[in-house]
Amino acid sequence: MSTAKLILDGNECEMPIVEGTEGERAFDITSLRSQTKYITLDPGFANTGSCQSAITFIDGEKGILRYRGYDIEDLAASARFPEVSYLLIHNHLPDQSELTEWRRKLTLNSLIHESMLNFFDHFPPTSHPMSILTAMVSALPAFYPDMEDEDTNIIRLLAKAKSIAAVAYKKSIGEPIVYPRSDYSYMANFLRMMFATPAEPYEISEVIENALNLLLIVHADHEQNCSTSTVRMTGSSQASMYASISAGICALSGPLHGGANQAVLEMLERILEDGGDYKKYVELAKDRDSGFRLMGFGHRVYKNFDPRARILKKACDEVLKELGIEDPLLDIAKNLEEVALSDDFFVQRKLYPNVDFYSGIIYRALGIPTNMFTVMFALGRMPGWIAHWREMRQDPTNRIYRPRQIYIGETHRKFVPVWER
Repeated sequence: MSTAKLILDGNECEMPIVEGTEGERAFDITSLRSQTKYITLDPGFANTGSCQSAITFIDGEKGILRYRGYDIEDLAASARFPEVSYLLIHNHLPDQSELTEWRRKLTLNSLIHESMLNFFDHFPPTSHPMSILTAMVSALPAFYPDMEDEDTNIIRLLAKAKSIAAVAYKKSIGEPIVYPRSDYSYMANFLRMMFATPAEPYEISEVIENALNLLLIVHADHEQNCSTSTVRMTGSSQASMYASISAGICALSGPLHGGANQAVLEMLERILEDGGDYKKYVELAKDRDSGFRLMGFGHRVYKNFDPRARILKKACDEVLKELGIEDPLLDIAKNLEEVALSDDFFVQRKLYPNVDFYSGIIYRALGIPTNMFTVMFALGRMPGWIAHWREMRQDPTNRIYRPRQIYIGETHRKFVPVWER
């Protein structure tokens, strides 16, 4: 085994070098503190590997994203979301019989416990759907207490999450809920539960169904991001899958993570309301003192074009064309993209459009309201979270997460009772 040698205070410390299957290399610093009394400091963990994982591979320099070895471009072109979910969780693509049974179970477990539906009536009408999703996911084990059956719990969570999301939306607009049907696909069931009404049955559009399928696939996993790391950290205490996923949903709700596509749409709307002068906002983005930031550009991992953005850019054009929608926001988005790909300011800083840049526009075209964007992200990311939770729990070397810190507060102070001060 290769090792690296660190010399500190005249003492030598040897650390094993770990190499992944795609050539990624790391120093294993597990014994660093015991050997040297030192720890590492890495705010944001940008240079720290918290685990070894066989689920998703990203090469940010080359713009590569693979689920279990399969390129995201191939999966987006030919697979359906339930199939990709199975792949992430079980580490292989299902054969026809496995896929049929998987889909059957997802359909049969879509119903929410009737007593649980009463909970929705007690949320204020102004409640954000992400808050409701978080609360209801964490409440699921109270209604389905057979926690030992992991496979059943996985199916339940995947199946019921979309139903919870649809009911939350219906309650927010004051419409009666729509129950799932066993003769509909996973995606069609969700769309029907979202948009059908007693007076006006919802006709499933193949264009919309395919677009939503694509959006969920490109969001299904993305390595050790904020929410996935949260799921693994929570699960490291042997918290249940439901509790761990609920924690992940909370992490995803932040505007710097799952709320980024909503921020892109709000930015485009701001530019449109200001006369559509995108060049003005490009210049503002270059000015550090302006306080304005172009949302949807750049990515912490990708130093090339985000491969998911390439997929959604093409899909965005096709969806709007098929649906006959002319969206002025798309014209602004295309102009901003053209600037980002040619202007030295953006090129030198590698500020390429990312997945959030187009996803919000597509959701808008599909009729998904803005406050549901982050919920859609959560539905897509659900199989990735489950896969990471499961992988962590099956790892015999797993330990409860317990990061260290560098203390920068006051040194020892003597306590003086209040009557003596």
